[in-house]
Amino acid sequence: MSLSGRLQEMIEYFAARFAIPRIAGVFLPSLHDDGQPGDEQFMALFLEGGATGISFVMIPPEAAGDYRALSSESLVGRAPQELARAFGGDDPIAQMLGMASINAICQHVMNETGYQPDVMTDSLGLLAMEKGDEVGMVGLFSGLVASIQETGAELVIIEMDERLIAENQALPITADTAQLGACNKVLVTGTTVLNNTLENVLAHCAPDALVSVVGPTVGYFPDPLFACGVDIVGGRVVTDSEAFLQRLTRRERLTGTTQRTCFQKATYQGFK
Repeated sequence: MSLSGRLQEMIEYFAARFAIPRIAGVFLPSLHDDGQPGDEQFMALFLEGGATGISFVMIPPEAAGDYRALSSESLVGRAPQELARAFGGDDPIAQMLGMASINAICQHVMNETGYQPDVMTDSLGLLAMEKGDEVGMVGLFSGLVASIQETGAELVIIEMDERLIAENQALPITADTAQLGACNKVLVTGTTVLNNTLENVLAHCAPDALVSVVGPTVGYFPDPLFACGVDIVGGRVVTDSEAFLQRLTRRERLTGTTQRTCFQKATYQGFK
């Protein structure tokens, strides 16, 4: 089964067992033609009751008009599982809304069941990078490059954005995913789920590689990722929806409104 199929299967499981609230509101940042600035990279979908799902805004130029025409009001009152069912296709707007809906539904289930994810463990620390490691970084995590190189580990960065490759020629950066085959530790951005490239990334990883998927939009239960071969999932959940919305609107730092989470395949028991 595909990753998107597993995500939808999880959502159907929850929809059959919980009363999933309707959408109470949606925040959509302004779209910039030259790329989203750091304080306008995320949209958010709020459910009645406060559960919140976020998604990275990754809209190609050909879909810009549809994004700008998207009305938040038209989404209010809809069932989020309807949007989640559209996840896995080629429509970037449906992907964005589907990802936010999946996150919101999972946060609602966590709230309803009192589920407490691990918020103490640093998912990056679990990779324990050291001299002799061959580390693959999928997606340019600019703030981590120097610290990884300082450990003495060999680093290769896989990036599909030609602009970023051109701007960072001093780094070991390439679009050649096959180079992941030599890596024993792989750090992957969660946006690979959003753009349907994670499965291709995993197909190029060595069978015994330790793979970690991290990012603010990975706020859902990790079962679908674990089933596809991921070992560690580090994401975030929104803990204060009102303050989160206020800070998004004001383009302020989101500190104190979200909580980092960490799931480990070796210890996780499954959402069921």
